[in-house]
Amino acid sequence: MKPWKYDDIHKHFYRTMLAIALPIIIQHLISIGLNMVDTVMIGRLGENELAAVGIANRIYFMFAIFCFGFYSGASVFVSQYWGIRDIKNIRKIFGIEITGGLVISLVFTILLQLLPYQIMGIFIKDPVVIGLGVDYLRIVSLIFVFTSMSFAISFNSRSIRMIKVPTIINVLAIALNTFLNYILIYGNFGVPAFGIKGAALATLIARLLEFLLMSAYIYMDRSHPLAGTLTEFFSWEKSMLKKVFKTSFPVFINEILWVTGTSVYYIAYGLLGAEAVAVVQVSFTIADFFQSLFFGIGGACAVMIGNELGRNEIKNAYEYALRFIKITFVFSILVSIMMYLIRDPIISFYDFKESTNLMLNRSLIVSAIFLAPKMQSYMIIVGILRSGGDTRFCMVVDSIFVWLIGIPLAFISVLVFKWPIYLVLVAVFTEEALKFAVIYSRVLSKKWLNNLIS
Repeated sequence: MKPWKYDDIHKHFYRTMLAIALPIIIQHLISIGLNMVDTVMIGRLGENELAAVGIANRIYFMFAIFCFGFYSGASVFVSQYWGIRDIKNIRKIFGIEITGGLVISLVFTILLQLLPYQIMGIFIKDPVVIGLGVDYLRIVSLIFVFTSMSFAISFNSRSIRMIKVPTIINVLAIALNTFLNYILIYGNFGVPAFGIKGAALATLIARLLEFLLMSAYIYMDRSHPLAGTLTEFFSWEKSMLKKVFKTSFPVFINEILWVTGTSVYYIAYGLLGAEAVAVVQVSFTIADFFQSLFFGIGGACAVMIGNELGRNEIKNAYEYALRFIKITFVFSILVSIMMYLIRDPIISFYDFKESTNLMLNRSLIVSAIFLAPKMQSYMIIVGILRSGGDTRFCMVVDSIFVWLIGIPLAFISVLVFKWPIYLVLVAVFTEEALKFAVIYSRVLSKKWLNNLIS
């Protein structure tokens, strides 16, 4: 076999990275872009409605992160098995993921059906906002079981580098959600105006269609790595289950502690009132739009390093990690500048009062300043360390920085210093900058470079 030249290696690296990253980036851009449109639609109903959906979506985000935590840990094995094209074991891992996702979704659905007022009341005390949020959550939670399975298909499609069609399906579902929002929120095309309940119904219909299309896609070709039978999905051995849980359980706990911790931030934001919650909801949605690039690069990083480790190419995996850190740094600076420059035109889309616009403007500046350390931390934890199974270290570091630094700073800034929302965000984002120094040293130590399937 002819050895690669230096240029050939780089061409292969960037070609592979783009093939994996671009569909994820496009998916996130369209998703966040249409979410911004949804935010504008709901925002025109009023700040109470926007605050209610913002908190309700935070609870939905917690559900999504619980699923992500479990799938993220298990998909490390899928990436490494795909490196040696072991379809049989990929389907076993996929079956383990489906089982875990169903358990998570059922727990969230039952809690949100039985205790919605109590759960909303954790984040805000305004009875009007709580009532609106309950209306939204009781409808949206009905689709969680199907959403968890769509997540599993989409997430594992990245690991096996078959992301194109699932991305198209996801984009179609998001577009349908936005179109149905236009109809059901305001009552267009002769349909009654349902307000916030219309937004929930739109989400339910779109997510159900997404699941049906995802399932149809993978079973159109029975050779698809994820198109297994029930026997194939649930024929995993006890030793495999133990190995998967040893790696994925710390990720799951990590994500639970992280999303619960970051949700506690919303309790601090809620103490500042509905206006502050609305500002956070919009600024985070806009920031997510700009961060879509890094979600794609991070996904490519996890898959490519996982594939290399599965083939025992330890040196390549480490070189890939350093290269991804450099790529993230360069792009994070460019995106930060772009975010700062176009914040005013974006804010003009929202029909807020002048004081809210001012808070939003300053919050976006803070998000732009802290984007670089935030995205570097994301890349290292999700893209690099977890791909080598270094999940326990990630769990400990993430938990320490969120719970012992971020949360205390959030409440001190609100209750003691009584800062406005944009300064509270400065306090919260400080933990990301501090965390980066710790996890970067872990990358250099090479302790995370593990083949989990040998």
